[in-house]
Amino acid sequence: MNPRDLVQANQLTNVKNLELLAKQVVEGFIIGLHKSPFHGFSIEFAEHRLYNSGESIKNIDWKVFARSEKLFVKKYEEETNLRSEIILDISSSMYYPSDKECKQRQIPSKIQFSVIAAAALINLLKKQRDAFAISLFADELKRHTECRSTTAHQQLLYTYLHEALAKPTIQKQTAASDVLHLIAEKIHKRSLVIIFSDMMDQAIYNKQSPDLLFDALKHLKHNKHEIILFHIHDAKSEIDFEFDNRPHKFIDLESGTIVKLNPGEVKQVYQQRMQDYKKLIKDKCHQYNISVVEADINQGFDQILLPYLIKRSKLI
Repeated sequence: MNPRDLVQANQLTNVKNLELLAKQVVEGFIIGLHKSPFHGFSIEFAEHRLYNSGESIKNIDWKVFARSEKLFVKKYEEETNLRSEIILDISSSMYYPSDKECKQRQIPSKIQFSVIAAAALINLLKKQRDAFAISLFADELKRHTECRSTTAHQQLLYTYLHEALAKPTIQKQTAASDVLHLIAEKIHKRSLVIIFSDMMDQAIYNKQSPDLLFDALKHLKHNKHEIILFHIHDAKSEIDFEFDNRPHKFIDLESGTIVKLNPGEVKQVYQQRMQDYKKLIKDKCHQYNISVVEADINQGFDQILLPYLIKRSKLI
């Protein structure tokens, strides 16, 4: 599912709609895998296999047939192979772009994109009988749940995710380093840790302490957890700095600071600094054997679900 469809449909008004969107994203992804070079891989992942002529039709997945015109049988294997901790940054910078701009450009905000991606992962984890938990943070840890695999737990997490959409944090900075240290102490069993953040962390911009955040990630690795960091951004404005060449007023959502400037005068310098910033994140994550994925809110959810699938296959 393309993120633009979410904005056009305006479907993020309640928890039930979030659950429906998660299912649609996952179903679309599975159908795409059935038609892709990952075909054999996708069958195992989606807990499907090809229908054999003559066997009972009761377990045929008719939704898959309607979309792919191929017969697949649902597999029902009782197994819980993985524990996943989904950590979501809900600091103020994650609520960019504004509702007005999102409607104009027909894209989700970073928080909308991340919430739906997290909900889709929870749907996948539940399908695969894996256990899941979420942690929400801004300047401090706002929410932390136990890791479970029940339907009731799934619904509870959807409620918490919807609350993150409905109640934006105002001028709350990102303190990922402190929070990740805390979470590392709370997770006692080996897990797959999935982080959604725009990495606008105050530690990154403090030249005297750029390693604070990466020390926290290293803490998670030291505790034997595997990590996928999804670096969420709006590539058009935050990376490429594509703005009309006229005076603009830029507002720091986390501090409230206002800067007035002409984008053309600083674009080249900004782009270079952003490239340096992304390289720092990639280099440090590579050093600690952490998977980092750049996730653009203008693109689809395959950029989230496929890296998860690949990582899971390596862990099982």
